[in-house]
Amino acid sequence: MEDNLTSITLGHALLFTVIIPAIAGLVLFALPKKSNRIKDILTIAITVLSCFAAFKLYASVQQAVLVGYCSIILQPFKAWFQIPAECAQYLTLNVDAMARLIILLVAGFSLLISIYATGYHHAEKKPKHFHSLLLLTLAASSAAIFADNLMVLIVFWGFLGFTLYAMLSPDDEQSSAAAKKTLILIGASDGLMILGIAIIGKIAGTFSMALLDLSTTNALTVIAFLCLAIGAFTKAGAFPFHTWIPDYTQTATAPASAYLPAALDKLLGIYFLTRICHDVFQISGGIRLTILCLGALTIIIAVMMALIQHNYKRLLGYHAVSQVGYMITGIGLGSVLGIAGGLFHMINNAVYKSGLFLAAGCVKSATGKDDLEELGGLSKAMPVTFICSLIFALSISGVPPLNGFASKWMIYQGIIDLGKGTGPENHLWMVWLAMAVIGSALTLASFVKFISGIFLGRQKPALGTIQEVNPLMWAPMLLLALICIGFGTFATNWVIPSMLEPITGNIHYSGLWNSSLITLLIGISLLLGILFYVIATSGKLRVAESFIGGETNRDETGFEPVSFYETIRNSLLFKPFYAWAEKKYFDVYELSKKLVLDVSDLFSKAHTGILSNLAFWVLAGLIFMFLFLLL
Repeated sequence: MEDNLTSITLGHALLFTVIIPAIAGLVLFALPKKSNRIKDILTIAITVLSCFAAFKLYASVQQAVLVGYCSIILQPFKAWFQIPAECAQYLTLNVDAMARLIILLVAGFSLLISIYATGYHHAEKKPKHFHSLLLLTLAASSAAIFADNLMVLIVFWGFLGFTLYAMLSPDDEQSSAAAKKTLILIGASDGLMILGIAIIGKIAGTFSMALLDLSTTNALTVIAFLCLAIGAFTKAGAFPFHTWIPDYTQTATAPASAYLPAALDKLLGIYFLTRICHDVFQISGGIRLTILCLGALTIIIAVMMALIQHNYKRLLGYHAVSQVGYMITGIGLGSVLGIAGGLFHMINNAVYKSGLFLAAGCVKSATGKDDLEELGGLSKAMPVTFICSLIFALSISGVPPLNGFASKWMIYQGIIDLGKGTGPENHLWMVWLAMAVIGSALTLASFVKFISGIFLGRQKPALGTIQEVNPLMWAPMLLLALICIGFGTFATNWVIPSMLEPITGNIHYSGLWNSSLITLLIGISLLLGILFYVIATSGKLRVAESFIGGETNRDETGFEPVSFYETIRNSLLFKPFYAWAEKKYFDVYELSKKLVLDVSDLFSKAHTGILSNLAFWVLAGLIFMFLFLLL
């Protein structure tokens, strides 16, 4: 009876998270542009059903992994087609605790973005066929997570690269360049993943992740791991494969940025990285050291680039990269606490980072501006957007008692515990901890710039008529802000035990930490501060003019946060770093393109158009091929 219930639940989950969204996504392509309202309603309805089915699967299925299980949805087709027994290995499903959680999150973000996009109609042009692409992305993401077979996973993983490209809707030179860069980087990493999967098939004779347990002690398995890891790093946006994300978020619309680079790409990339690090491979100390180095570099380099950005969407893009460093660090630690911290930060980042991009979309739709120098003083005109943005900014900066602090604190503790080991990566624990803490401090500094540049200071005359966006746009943002508060407040008492311990096992903290107690103490402190302020200002106070040392009092003088941060760019310590960044030394795409063009120029110089030279190169090529075949 229980197995039958499991089959029905899993069948419903496949139906409403994969099959129906895929069919509906294809059907919506055929509907005309004038039927946008119908598309909105259908998309929301389908994503609601997906959320319900995903939640039911998450709550009811108890098995860790269902391998060799063919869903009841496929049963009717057996009467029409003869499905060979060899195909069973490609129809195996993975529905362990981590897969069920990620599917639930994918469905949840799909619903929130579909609601937000409904109110985005009158704000800014959405990508062409946005509804279809959203549903197809939901279907492909869910199928990739369900897949236990690496061959099946790479099919849906590769399809997501095309939906990512199409979501950008390139219609000018800048967006076309960003779309091309995204497609090339994602496509190249997918090609490396195929190579890694082929090596695994050759070594192990199977593509099932549940049956794999490869030791990274020889060259072939190390190459296979690196190929798969590069795919995960590129999808999540880790250094040095990260440069597509700032370009993408700068040119994409808010729904596209909040849905893919902020949420789903992070969920899928870190999910797959966790799989290969702890299910498919046994990680050696050298690889662990490499992962931790990449995590630390991702944190610092990306946040340093965020500090000097004027375009707030590009600023958020670099922070989407920086936060991946914390997730990679947590996964790389290898301990229960570290993995739990990395996964928790993955969830938290998807929440507040999506919220930040939605807030950016609200600002963009209300003002039409995306440069911090052209904004300011919008806190009164857009109070909901301001409050939500402030919560997201404090959360991503790791300020208690919000959810960003909870996950970072777990990673900090995991790093300290790492120092108890004897390997090279263990001896460098203070470096990893310093990088993580400095990254949080710089994140807070850059979000002071973000909040003050958009919402604080004097409101510019051109923004005098700005009003809050419609409820369909701020309601999903407000819900995400409440989740930031709730996940931070009840992290140790409810969120971590119910969501993460089924994945990692029992989590033991190295220090005294209770998120609810921290929230209570902070709440008491705030109430006491308000009380003291009211008491202090209740009596008669003498008001005097400000002493300005004889300077002229200029009422129109305002604070320009962007100008202040230019001092960082021009400082002696950081000026070389930013000079290297301007020369694209950290951009693997630009470096690769330059290498290809240089080699192409070298060969083009050999072809001078003289027939005798051409004959020489043809003969040389034939000789080289002949010698190669002999070897």
